[in-house]
Amino acid sequence: MGNCWSLQSGSPGDHPNSNTAPNLNNQSGNIQFSAGLSNTRLTQNGNSTSLGRSSHSGGISSRFFGPSSSNNYSTGNNTSTSLWGGSETSQASRVRDEEEFPQGQILDNVDLRAFTLAELKAATKNFRAETVIGEGGFGKVYKGLIDDRAAKKRGEGLTVAIKKLNSESTQGIEEWQSEVNFLGRLSHPNLVKLLGFGLEDTELFLVYEFMHRGSLDNHLYGRGANVRSLSWDTRLKTMIGTARGLNFLHSLEKKIIYRDVKPSNILLDKHYTVKLSDFGLAKSVNSPDHSHISTRVVGTHGYAAPEYVATGRLYVKSDVYGFGIVLVEVLTGKRIRDILDQCQKMSLRDWLKTNLLSRAKIRSTMDAKLEGRYPNNLALQLAELALKCIQTDPKVRPSMNEVVETLEQIEAANEKPADNRRRVTRTRVVQQHGGPDGG
Repeated sequence: MGNCWSLQSGSPGDHPNSNTAPNLNNQSGNIQFSAGLSNTRLTQNGNSTSLGRSSHSGGISSRFFGPSSSNNYSTGNNTSTSLWGGSETSQASRVRDEEEFPQGQILDNVDLRAFTLAELKAATKNFRAETVIGEGGFGKVYKGLIDDRAAKKRGEGLTVAIKKLNSESTQGIEEWQSEVNFLGRLSHPNLVKLLGFGLEDTELFLVYEFMHRGSLDNHLYGRGANVRSLSWDTRLKTMIGTARGLNFLHSLEKKIIYRDVKPSNILLDKHYTVKLSDFGLAKSVNSPDHSHISTRVVGTHGYAAPEYVATGRLYVKSDVYGFGIVLVEVLTGKRIRDILDQCQKMSLRDWLKTNLLSRAKIRSTMDAKLEGRYPNNLALQLAELALKCIQTDPKVRPSMNEVVETLEQIEAANEKPADNRRRVTRTRVVQQHGGPDGG
């Protein structure tokens, strides 16, 4: 989950040890938790898991999000909703990607597979050290191979990433709950797929699709034979994918504030398609000003918006600030903490104007690993967008929809030179070898 900091007021409203956390010491053998977005809770009795009746209401409401124009997700009163479908529909390999929901979708039913501890041990060779591919606030992340019916037909297993809760983690239980609540119901090409979960005794797990290219953070700052510097085109593609994922979250009727935009949470598949991960800090909001007052300020230093750090008030446009910071990092190849160290008494906005927005200094400020292979005018446009995103007043920041539109315009301009080069090449070939008809 990355290295996060938190400032706690002691109020139970946002505290991981509040009464919304799972009771892992339930003497009856049941494991329950209250869903952070509704009055539902997960109950496990042996091999049966369902959304049970809330102790706070007379019936069940599995309305994780507000109703959209086409769907109402309430199950009504006094009903029990299975957390995943039957054996034919609950396979971990079920397609939930851009082919099915290119614009994103809130699924009518939570479609997650419940994994046993034995299955996850087998997948990771008993959580052997060499299968560890990452570690964060939640705990270690393992690469695993799951027996899956669809994959078996192709003569292969299903490669997954498995997060295992660190028993000493102070926020892991809350994050586990939040991941299930959000990613169990959301489908979008730029959100990582949560395939299932595991809960056995005091052990908590989350099982995701495996992302072959790792994180954006690793590509920007990592070392080793498997780390490749990202080209200008790939960096632009990465920022567009990130913006589209955030825009989807912000466009829902009950908007979701992601709250932890940073390179380590931006994952890349084998085609360098972006998938936002780690929804442990995400909040859904339905207040008129689309804000949330947090009693526990959490996030990663440098990426959290100033209004959130100062007051605890979280806005949808707090995500826009984090996006702007990541955009600065993608352009410069420098971590934000190192840039802030350079700023000294200068504000980050003034540093940006003096360096990235200066035609005289932009070449020396851009990431040296790009080797100057980028359009100077488009780099300036991205720097201008970053400056708009990191404005102190959230009201004057662009929306993520406006950010997406700007990035798509820059992408279109970026593609034109390549098209022109191909056109010139084809013309030269025709001149040398005659027209298509041999004339």
